[in-house]
Amino acid sequence: MTDTDTVPAATATDVRRVKKGQFRAARGLLAPAVLFLVLLTQIPFLVTIGFSLVKWNLLYPQDRGFTGLDNYATALTSGALGPSILATVLITALSVILSVLFGLLFALLLDRPFRGRALARTLMITPFLVMPAAAALIWKYSMFDTNIGILNWVSRSLHLPVLAWSTDHPLLTVVTVLTWQFTPFMMLILLAGLQGQDKGILEAAQVDGAGTWRTFTWITLPHLRMYVEIGVLLGAVIILQVFDPIAILTKGTGGTKTLAYLLYERAFIGLDVGEAAAYGVVTVILTIIVATVALRTLFKVFMAGGSR
Repeated sequence: MTDTDTVPAATATDVRRVKKGQFRAARGLLAPAVLFLVLLTQIPFLVTIGFSLVKWNLLYPQDRGFTGLDNYATALTSGALGPSILATVLITALSVILSVLFGLLFALLLDRPFRGRALARTLMITPFLVMPAAAALIWKYSMFDTNIGILNWVSRSLHLPVLAWSTDHPLLTVVTVLTWQFTPFMMLILLAGLQGQDKGILEAAQVDGAGTWRTFTWITLPHLRMYVEIGVLLGAVIILQVFDPIAILTKGTGGTKTLAYLLYERAFIGLDVGEAAAYGVVTVILTIIVATVALRTLFKVFMAGGSR
């Protein structure tokens, strides 16, 4: 064995040593951010779990003690959790579906060249930039109000009955506001997909005699499948946690009491800290399950490139 035979082994060892050093340096740079994230998220969650094991109602501050899983038993058997889950699923599903449909429509319109397209895109994005509480207040007084709302003004002009939207149609009211606010979000995602479409394929389809509808259904929609799935998954995770429109418009009445509002009701109206914490833990567990399924599906979309 000569000296040159040992060079590759030594070189490989040096490479591994350098890679380990780089890996340790990368972990060291990320450690403060990871530690801050853990402290910011996990400590409050652990405190919430601790509160959920305690009997603690602010109306009776002296009557406080450890109760074990009694708060969880109350949360699961009180009859309020099931309707809240149903309301959450219903509001989320309707809002996401309508947002995707309207977002697709506006994306198709804004993908075409016309004068003032940049201004139109900017105006279409505006609803998503409005804070949820401000959006709910705008709709409550400017659109849904019985006396000064635009919808009831139109109804009076057409000699139609005046509606108290938040009272008569609470679910429709909440879904309308959420659809208005999240349509631009879906539009942006789908517009990015349309602009990434190969124009040569569309031109070839036109040359082959394919009409507009057939080109859209056989070429554009399959191309947009990945973008639709991304929009649905992200929109569902966000809308699942929505609280402001429900608190401002309906206060949980008429089948709109979602998990987020149920938690608020137990904590700030019922003043039962222990039971509210139990509802919070159950809500977090359900949200983690939905988010895990959504993220796995989202990763599959990215890995498969949208083709399955």
